Amino acid sequence: MKKLKKINVLLLILAMTAALAAPALATSAGTGLSADDSVRILKEGNARYFEGKPQHLHQDRARRALTAGQGQHPLATVLTCSDSRVPAEIIFDQGIGDLFVVRVAGNVAATDEIGSMEYAVDHLSTPLVVVLGHTQCGAVTAVLDNDKLPPNIAALVEPIKPAVDKARQDHPDAAKDVLLNAAVKDNVWQAIEDMLKQSPIIREKVKEGKVRVLGALYEIDSGQVQWLGPHPEQDKLVGVKKAPAKPGKRGRKSKKSEE
Repeated sequence: MKKLKKINVLLLILAMTAALAAPALATSAGTGLSADDSVRILKEGNARYFEGKPQHLHQDRARRALTAGQGQHPLATVLTCSDSRVPAEIIFDQGIGDLFVVRVAGNVAATDEIGSMEYAVDHLSTPLVVVLGHTQCGAVTAVLDNDKLPPNIAALVEPIKPAVDKARQDHPDAAKDVLLNAAVKDNVWQAIEDMLKQSPIIREKVKEGKVRVLGALYEIDSGQVQWLGPHPEQDKLVGVKKAPAKPGKRGRKSKKSEE
């Protein structure tokens, strides 16, 4: 009987060790993920969420114990809105320790948000930064409607104004819903621009190819994430000089003309 009890205890210990080791394999692989790998994982997770088939990964006791003991190794940094309808871990079907999420009304990139993202990029080595805007954004709507706001909220949404101004300029005769959607998208670009201009840490890592910064939009009604890609003027923002274009056939002299 004593031998049997010892065997049962041994089996229990082995089972617990295996339970802890399984997430550890996924996590150790995660620390070496490329930005492309991270994008793929997020796209797959959102596809599961969109289809109503989430796996609720990394949300159990073993994962909690693992991250408590071995620290965090998130696969991506996500700057998104504080809107309660935009929970990043849920819409990407991720769990504990998978995402370093920075949430603020209007997904603006000001001092606190940029400092938080620098910590994730520099100390946690996340290879991917996603700036995630969303449809029906209340902060963007308030700026668009020129609402009279309390001082703290007014200061918070100040960085959104250039995006709204651009949307108005590009769509002078658009209906409000069209204008709002354009402003939400422009606000994603504005946040990325502010981040790259104000953060030498992130800017240099993007310039060196160690980090990718991508914009994305979450559709509140459908649950789907649209990927927008890098900022249209990323090279200029990070100081990458494009190589001069090679002359095409029209720019070359034929042998006949040279003779």
